[in-house]
Amino acid sequence: MERSKIVAIIAGAISIILAIAYLLLVQLLDFRGEMIPAPQSQLPPVVQVAQISAIQLF
Repeated sequence: MERSKIVAIIAGAISIILAIAYLLLVQLLDFRGEMIPAPQSQLPPVVQVAQISAIQLF
């Protein structure tokens, strides 16, 4: 076999291995169950930033 064909086969095999690993990872993360948001009481308070215009500075 030519060197380019061997490189192409190895690259294809690596690509298939990465694709299968990705699919397994997605299935594992999906298997954990439904994502439930944090309760509102657990969230930190929201800080509001007031906008100061240039006219108020002078």
